[in-house]
Amino acid sequence: MTSLTFDADDFLLEQAGPRRFDVVTIALHWLTVLLLIGLFASIWSLASVEDGETAAFLLTLHRSLGVLLWITAVVRIGWRLGRAVLPPFPATMGPLQQWAARLSEYGLYALLLAQPLTGLAQSFTRGKPFAIFGGVVPAVMERDLDMTHLFHELHEYAAWLLLVLIALHILAAVFHRVVVRDEVLQSMLPWKQAETGEGRE
Repeated sequence: MTSLTFDADDFLLEQAGPRRFDVVTIALHWLTVLLLIGLFASIWSLASVEDGETAAFLLTLHRSLGVLLWITAVVRIGWRLGRAVLPPFPATMGPLQQWAARLSEYGLYALLLAQPLTGLAQSFTRGKPFAIFGGVVPAVMERDLDMTHLFHELHEYAAWLLLVLIALHILAAVFHRVVVRDEVLQSMLPWKQAETGEGRE
């Protein structure tokens, strides 16, 4: 009787060739997209809600999604450093474009890690218990309005910066698809196969 064994390589899209990210990286990428949509939708909806109960629900949802986003970002970085399959930059991208792409990518990772932390810090400095994941986090410090205001400003400005980087990320992907006609966009789409090539560091 043949036994079934599984290795981490079973989860890599080797059949698609190096011109494609591995399935875990793709899944984490789109999970991040869904979480970001939920985060921005919940906080923008909160601004127009007058009912206190609904507002409290949206704020709890926003905090909970923020924590999930932070966990997802940590997992993404860990996977990227360990087992991720990273396709090469296309030949159409010069050194300056590659540098800009890396800088944008690192900026996105930094914000995905920092943004949930500034949001939680804002909640803690209010000096009150707050709800998250259906539970309640107790107050751990006295109320500090100056710190609350500081973290609120950091959280808000970083959110706008995150939106700018996301917009640039999307525009770059569309540009590569429509104008350059290479496979940068397809390499991250879960339903599209890409041609083979050499992996990049």
